[in-house]
Amino acid sequence: MRAAVLHETGQDKLDVLDGVEPQGFGPGKVRIRLRATGLCHSDLSAMNGVLPQPAPFVPGHEGAGEVVQTGDGVTSVRPGDRVLVCWLPACRSCPSCRRGQTHLCISGFMNAGTPNFTRADGDLYGFAGTGTFAEETVVDAACAVPVPDDVPFEVAALLGCGVTTGLGAALDTARVAPGASVAVIGCGGVGISAIQGARVCGAARIVAVDPVAARREAALRFGATEAVAPDGLAEARQRLTADEGFDYVFEVVGRSATARTAYEATRRGGTLCIVGAGAVDDHLQLSMFELFFDEKRILPSLYGGGDVLRAYERAIALWRAGRIDLEGLITHRVRLGEINEALDQMRTGEALRTSITL
Repeated sequence: MRAAVLHETGQDKLDVLDGVEPQGFGPGKVRIRLRATGLCHSDLSAMNGVLPQPAPFVPGHEGAGEVVQTGDGVTSVRPGDRVLVCWLPACRSCPSCRRGQTHLCISGFMNAGTPNFTRADGDLYGFAGTGTFAEETVVDAACAVPVPDDVPFEVAALLGCGVTTGLGAALDTARVAPGASVAVIGCGGVGISAIQGARVCGAARIVAVDPVAARREAALRFGATEAVAPDGLAEARQRLTADEGFDYVFEVVGRSATARTAYEATRRGGTLCIVGAGAVDDHLQLSMFELFFDEKRILPSLYGGGDVLRAYERAIALWRAGRIDLEGLITHRVRLGEINEALDQMRTGEALRTSITL
C-alpha cells in the first residue's frame, strides 16, 4: 500500500511511498482501510519536533474508514463497519478511567513505542500510535469507533481529534456560561471548534484572534461575533469589557507567549483554558502573587476534557440538528499524492482543515 513518510524529524516534506505494510495485527486488533484523514497542526508539530515522536514515522491521527479484518476477541466492530480512529482510547479500568477521567487514560500510549508499519528498508512508527496518512492501518480495537452511516468519512475523521478537542474545551473543560464574553486565540480547526462550542453554550460575545485574515473571516462564519488580529485584542478587551477582561479565554496555539497574552486578557476570577499542544521545554511564567491575587482559573484541556465516546455522539447530534457546521471546516480536499501542497496550505493558514482522500 501507499503511505506518507517523514524520514527524519525536522524535515518539512513527506515522501509518498509504495510498499508500506501495516504490522501488528493479531488478537484484540483491527485492520482499517482508511478513506479519509484530516491534516491537523499537531501533525506539523510532530514533524518539526515540538511534539515528541520517534522517526521515521507516518503522520496523521484523524482518520475514518472501513474495518477490513478483526483479530481474535474483538466484538465491538465487524468487517465492513464504518469507523473513526480514536488516537487516545480509554481502557476503562485504570485509576483515571475509574474516576471518570477517561481522557487522562494513558493506556493508548503504551504502544506508541512500537512500530506500526514496515517496509523493505525498515520499520515505521505511526504518529500517536495510529498513522492515518496511509491507505491502511492496524490499531487496538478500542481505537476503532463505529460511526453512523449518515456521517461522511471526511466529517468522521475530524471528530477523531480537532472537533472533539475544540468543542469539549468549551462544553466540558471551561463550561462556558450563557451570556459570557469569550476570546479564542488561534483560529485553526480546533479554535473554530472552540468558537462553535462557545456559541452552543450561549456566549454573548465571542472574539476570534488570529494573525491570518482568512482565518479571521472564517471565524465570523462559524459564530464569532467579531475577529481581530493579535494587535487588536487589547482594544477589543477595552471596548467590550471596560478593560476588565473576558470571562473565558481559550489559548489554541500551544505557545507560552500566547498563553501569557491569554492570561492577561482574562478577567480576575475568569477562566483561561489551555487547548494548544506545546513543546516540553516551553515554559509559562506566572508570579505567585498574580496567581493568588487574580484568582483566575487555569484549565488545561486534553482532547476536550471529557469522555471522547460521548463527545463523538454529542458532536454528531449537534451536527444533525444544525447547531454546528462540520463540513465547512474542510476548506481543502486533496489526494494522498498532493499531501505536501496540503502541508504548505496548513502552514500559511490558508486551510482550517484539509481532508486527504486515501
